[in-house]
Amino acid sequence: MRRGRVTGVAGDILAKSGSHFRSHVAFHHPCKAEFWLQIRTVALISVKALRGQTAATDFLPPMLSYGHLGSVGTIMMIVRQDVHSADIPVLCQSCEARHRGVCGALDPGQLVGLAKTSSRHKIEPGIELIGDAETVDSFSNVLSGVVKLTKSLSDGRQQIVGLQFAPDFLGRPFKVESAINAEAATAVSLCSFPKAAIERMMKESPELEHRMLKQTLNELDQAREWMVTLGRKTASEKVASFLLMIARNIDPTVDPTAKSATFDLPMTRADIADFLGLTIETVSRQLTRLRTDGVIRIENNRHVTVDSLSRLERRSGA
Repeated sequence: MRRGRVTGVAGDILAKSGSHFRSHVAFHHPCKAEFWLQIRTVALISVKALRGQTAATDFLPPMLSYGHLGSVGTIMMIVRQDVHSADIPVLCQSCEARHRGVCGALDPGQLVGLAKTSSRHKIEPGIELIGDAETVDSFSNVLSGVVKLTKSLSDGRQQIVGLQFAPDFLGRPFKVESAINAEAATAVSLCSFPKAAIERMMKESPELEHRMLKQTLNELDQAREWMVTLGRKTASEKVASFLLMIARNIDPTVDPTAKSATFDLPMTRADIADFLGLTIETVSRQLTRLRTDGVIRIENNRHVTVDSLSRLERRSGA
């Protein structure tokens, strides 16, 4: 890496880091004195990265990675926003799995270690992620999209047994082979890491083990709820239940208290029928009925708008 004069963000901060700047911070923000150390640390990290002395750019808050800081007030505002995550790798800072998934149980040091072995990649719809009875050597967090889980019989018959959304954990720790087939139902973004790394961290971190157990129990509860859907609900209630599940889970960035939703159906009519134990014709007929009743709107055969989730929930028989 080129060794030259420090410019940009790091240069701006260091240029302002004299006694006048410290006096300004101390006078106007006496209760925020620790921000001075944070600003100086971020600047020095940037300098070291520029000089090739460290890979510390992985820890630089994204708002400080671009442009120039025009004032002390701007610097103070940014540090206030990022002081709580200054030790978190950039790769993890905006990740839903860190906030709501299994990685939320890891401390900054563990995240750093995991980030060094992890990789992000995008998968096109229809691509198999892992096969039934296939040896498992890595796990993944689902960052976006929908993953379809299936089980197959010896004669080739197949049943969809579940769907996974962000930030679900894809994999089964402490098991040599996969017991299911996982396929990208939509375009999927994954963050993958070695199986051995996660299993080691689970042994070292009770918090991670607890988070994994909690997710497993949640999946068990969902499976039991879906057994009721398949065994006792009418065709109309099954289709409404499916749409409600998609609306609530397909986009992790949406406010969970939202009263409406818009999404693209992640599966074909044939897959939906397989998932619900219905025929393709029945699925199409029930979607038309929900649209005619004003519960949903469908555009281009896949884009669904639900103006009232509470109304859809009532139609689901919940």
